[in-house]
Amino acid sequence: MKRVQFIAPLLIFTVFCASASALDVSYNVNANGNKTSISPYVYGSNWGGGTDYTIRRSGGNRLTGYNWENNFSNAGSDWYHSSDRFMSSSTIPGKAITDFHDTALSQGQASIVTLQMAGYVSADDSGTVTVAQRAPSSRWRKVVFAKGAPFCSPPGSPVTNDANVYMDEFVNFLVSEYGYAGSPTGVKFYNLDNEPALWGRGNDTDGTHPRIHPDKTLAAEVKDKGVALSIAVKNVDPNAQILGPVAYGFMEYLSMQDANDWPGLKAIGNYGWYLDYYLDKMEEASSAAGKRLLDVLDVHWYPEAYGDGQRICFGSPPYTRLNCEARMQAPRTLWDYDYHENSWIESCCGSWLPILPPLFNSINTYYPGTKLAITEYDYGAQDHWSGGIATSDVLGIFGKYGVYIATYWGDNNYVDAAIKMYRNYDGSDSTFGDMNVPATTNNKVDSSIYASVFDGNDYEIHLVVINKNQDNAINGTFTITSDKNFNAGRVWAFDGNDGTPLTEIVDITERTPISSITNNTFTYTFPKLSVSHVVLTAPPCPQYELNGDCHVDYSDLAALIGSGEYPLWLYQLVPDECGGDPLCPDINGDLIINFNDFALLAQGWGM
Repeated sequence: MKRVQFIAPLLIFTVFCASASALDVSYNVNANGNKTSISPYVYGSNWGGGTDYTIRRSGGNRLTGYNWENNFSNAGSDWYHSSDRFMSSSTIPGKAITDFHDTALSQGQASIVTLQMAGYVSADDSGTVTVAQRAPSSRWRKVVFAKGAPFCSPPGSPVTNDANVYMDEFVNFLVSEYGYAGSPTGVKFYNLDNEPALWGRGNDTDGTHPRIHPDKTLAAEVKDKGVALSIAVKNVDPNAQILGPVAYGFMEYLSMQDANDWPGLKAIGNYGWYLDYYLDKMEEASSAAGKRLLDVLDVHWYPEAYGDGQRICFGSPPYTRLNCEARMQAPRTLWDYDYHENSWIESCCGSWLPILPPLFNSINTYYPGTKLAITEYDYGAQDHWSGGIATSDVLGIFGKYGVYIATYWGDNNYVDAAIKMYRNYDGSDSTFGDMNVPATTNNKVDSSIYASVFDGNDYEIHLVVINKNQDNAINGTFTITSDKNFNAGRVWAFDGNDGTPLTEIVDITERTPISSITNNTFTYTFPKLSVSHVVLTAPPCPQYELNGDCHVDYSDLAALIGSGEYPLWLYQLVPDECGGDPLCPDINGDLIINFNDFALLAQGWGM
């Protein structure tokens, strides 16, 4: 059982003394700046994940061949093209998915359910499917998006001995079990299958599912099937959110893995990459259908960066210094134009990096209002501090730049710790805020910072501060721009000294508090290779403060005297004029502005 250990009741006062080798880094947080919402769904996982995760995805290669009527599925090239009961031993229709969603609901999480779109699903649990048995054959059942006839009654009793498996009947079953997508228990999200560019490569061996889809996937095919399946789903559950095309990586973004029909389609539409075409055509189909058919552009991102001759997300221990450095810098490829990673994408197609800006640009150009999901990602070293640091950085980036859904592929001690830094940093379910606050650092190589508040509460600022330097602590100097006067701070952190692959425990501990904040500036020292969650608090505004700046001064006197629309003499002559008026600057609550209010203002002067 993987565990993340908290040590909070007894504070660990470890003082990281500044030294000549420590790095001086400046941080600026503008709590008065433009705030943007942080989606609660960026803290997700695939399959696993405990209660700290907010959303779970039932996805991956297995789902392409899943037959909801009997829970058979096919492993494809991941495991000898085996058709079996890996997903569920039950014969109850949909049991693999209902068990999954029941677990999500019990943990307060949303679910993403994958629907089948490649063409066929498993008909049996008889093991390996040979080349001679590839679809269509008796080893498979044909996928039909819309039944075009009454659904089975009761909904969980499909006909299992016919030739077809109906997707809209599957969705109808889930609606009958859990309610519509807009209900508290309904399935909110549906994937349009998984990584279609990899289904087949035009032969019997390459691809993830050459027994289901041996032909090379076509660019128009993915769009056409996506449109038809989405219409079928939304005819059953109009509020369900559709995620597609569920692209595996950059070459699928670019050209649907060099699909044979892509050059012609690209030339006709003058598109930059395949995602432009996909979004454009989904928007056209939505207009024709009179309903939005794509709610979320869904892609996967497994970094291609190399360090010390090893790809960062699929390398094995021992983790070298260069490999760890490449991993901790790789999140910058999501957003930073100044960063250039060591990868084949950078070499051939560097103009597309960083990757988030062109993704959002395609959405804004071709289908505005579509959201962005990254439903598989992994920066490697899940059991190592470098993986924990990289994942913490990525989570902050997703929140800051407006990603809607993100679900990690896999889990381990340091990945769980990264999630907890945002979702349960103190062991008492306390979380990072839901509104992003502008925050910058003058050293983005060695450090990252993310800031947030909770909507409607500017008296508490949350910071996630990352030290990526492998040798030195960071002496951080913070400047907070805010109308509030922050006077205290608490810090929780993990670092390279916490947890090992052997114990599978990462200690998130409360560290030395921030005791001296002057004019919203303070200093604090962060150990090397650490992720820290800082919570700054400000006392409530003085009782007699009137204009919202948390200072009792001449501006409050001006507010009390009056600004023309509500002059003092009017309230003196007509006292009840103040009753029920939210603009009335009455201090003592007697519904009259008089010298009693001036006396109270004097008491608070200068606070």
